[in-house]
Amino acid sequence: MADTDQGHDRRSCIAPEPRDCAVTRGLSLWLDALRVAATLIVVFSHVAYARFTRGDYEFVRELNVGSDAVIVFFVISGLVIAFAAERDKTFGTYAFNRMTRLLSVLLPAILLTFVLDRMGRPIDVSAYPNSFYQHLPLWEMLVRGLTMSNEWGLFERVRLGTNGPLWSLSYEAAYYVLFGVAVFCTGARRLVLLAALGVVFGPRILLLMPAWLMGVAVWHYVKSGRAAQMTEGVARSLAWGGPLAYVLCQAFNVPDMLAQATAEAFAPAHYRYILVFSDEFVWNGMIGLMTALHVIGMARLAQNYRGAHPHLRWWAGASFSIYVVHYPVLHLIDAAFPAETVSRDALLFFGSVAAGLVFAQVFERPIGAIRNAVRGIAARSQITGRRQSQPHPQATLLPETPAQQR
Repeated sequence: MADTDQGHDRRSCIAPEPRDCAVTRGLSLWLDALRVAATLIVVFSHVAYARFTRGDYEFVRELNVGSDAVIVFFVISGLVIAFAAERDKTFGTYAFNRMTRLLSVLLPAILLTFVLDRMGRPIDVSAYPNSFYQHLPLWEMLVRGLTMSNEWGLFERVRLGTNGPLWSLSYEAAYYVLFGVAVFCTGARRLVLLAALGVVFGPRILLLMPAWLMGVAVWHYVKSGRAAQMTEGVARSLAWGGPLAYVLCQAFNVPDMLAQATAEAFAPAHYRYILVFSDEFVWNGMIGLMTALHVIGMARLAQNYRGAHPHLRWWAGASFSIYVVHYPVLHLIDAAFPAETVSRDALLFFGSVAAGLVFAQVFERPIGAIRNAVRGIAARSQITGRRQSQPHPQATLLPETPAQQR
């Protein structure tokens, strides 16, 4: 969910005609709406834990919609990164944009998590149960958090204090790297690097990558112009069919049936102990497909939409921040206000969202200024008079990418 490159990607994708840019204003707005909705669903699904709200919203936990919403993020992320790789042209630019986008928010989020956890535990240690909190020194939180390796298979899994939702960034960072290698490298180097990285990231990470790659596929399908050529009837079928298929699967307990089949396949070992956040990888792949079909349909239906909706843009511009800070805020509120009332339920939800909005104003929205500052520091640090090495030629994108077809 992380990468939107606010103030750059979004505006550059708003074009009068779909053939000029695949992501029209209408589709861009719809992707923003999906991001905001998915973010708020994740927050509410965490508020719904019985330890926070007495089990009054247990149906949300039983449906597991929070985890499902993360897969929607993955599909959107794959679409955005596929576009970004085409725009960035070189691996250096691609890596710089991805790293600055992630680290400009992740670094202060980890520091905030460390501070809030240290504030909350002395107030009420029972609000920090071992299953939802792992005590780590600051240096380890920073190393594992900033490398986003906390879920990679080659290393021992760690939870960054109370900030469990950061697991998904560990997955997304791996996908960014794998995709960058696949796009910007060629020949044997590409194969060797992908194989080596697959070992480092581990099978758990790779099991959810199909959903992310469906976002990449959506980008190529929309960019090719085929989505724009669909009839309105077909587009409506896809746009409505994806969400309807999800509702029907929930109604007929498809996730539970798939979970049971997975448990039997891994028996006698406990599949959730082995797979952790990838324990529903089959269902997650289905969600990815349903989301991808929905977005393709909306790409056609929204292609001529010209509304602005600045408030929606504003909320979408804080979705990453809300996601990465809401959980430690929830724990602090739980510790500071132990009386479980409906008023506290509202405080848990709106307080954690408000904290994310403030955080976004300071750290997420100024991404352009942050990048300019980093570039300025890098330029000033160059030693004058040193003979400069020959610049590397621009990396060639894969033949199937739209940029190669121009």
